[in-house]
Amino acid sequence: MQFTIYDSAAPVFVATLRNMRAWLDKAAAERNEAALMGARLAEDMHPLPRQFQFASDSAKFAVARLTGTEAPVMEDTESTFAELQARMDKTVAFVESVGPDAYAGAEDREVAIKFPNGMGYRFSGADYLRNFALPNFYFHATAAYAILRANGVSLGKPDFLAHLGMPVQM
Repeated sequence: MQFTIYDSAAPVFVATLRNMRAWLDKAAAERNEAALMGARLAEDMHPLPRQFQFASDSAKFAVARLTGTEAPVMEDTESTFAELQARMDKTVAFVESVGPDAYAGAEDREVAIKFPNGMGYRFSGADYLRNFALPNFYFHATAAYAILRANGVSLGKPDFLAHLGMPVQM
């Protein structure tokens, strides 16, 4: 059985987005939501909600670009944990709605990304996923995790890797 672009993308995005959703449950139980919504790691970095939004965007746009489908529009207006969790759910639903067959030829599909300043990149689908989409996705997921940790939420590595379940005796 061949390992595919789908295998490298969809399940990875879904697992991490679900983990991120759960981090907010822990945050809500332990800390002040309003304070966390404005928290950031450094003054020149985006606050917590934008990290969740960017992780969501990274996943949904990667799937759309790799498969030639249209990503759902999300307005970036989330201001509560519940709204961020709903966004994670909506992103997971989109990723899961695009089946493995839609990724046929994705490794060779041209992906062009143009930034608002007019700069950008051109990739093959495989290079886009490997060198841009996954690193960008994990950057924002990790930033969200770090913001929560730095503000006293009792997250640990098992929360980041919760999708693996409990380890088994070997």
